[in-house]
Amino acid sequence: MPLMPKRVKYRKMHRGNRAGLAYRGSSVSFGQYGLQSLDRCWLDTKVIETCRIAITRHMKRRGKVWIRIFPDKTYTKKPLEVRMGKGKGPVESWVAVIKPATMLFEVDGVSEAVAKEAMRLAANKLPIRTKFVVRRKV
Repeated sequence: MPLMPKRVKYRKMHRGNRAGLAYRGSSVSFGQYGLQSLDRCWLDTKVIETCRIAITRHMKRRGKVWIRIFPDKTYTKKPLEVRMGKGKGPVESWVAVIKPATMLFEVDGVSEAVAKEAMRLAANKLPIRTKFVVRRKV
């Protein structure tokens, strides 16, 4: 089952503004290691799920994974070879809006080498540049 909100007030949304940096959700908050975005994009539910599978398979179900992003925005698409006008197209999929510095995934309970490799496998599935981040010792 794909990630999507249980209910929304309005299904069809405006495109919105992707400018600026992510200030909220930009630090490692839950786990010890994280994967941080360096570019901006819309991440589809299928991409988020493939990353989650890549991380959990490499960690062999040890440790814990946090998915820090959620696809709460719809994007619509009109069918091929349809003339202009006649309203907005049907909902195509749900996406998460990603800005630079957004923390995408976090892991804990595994060694740094395992976490780094798991995040590398997930990063290869993403359409954006990312970096591996380690939580600062306080």
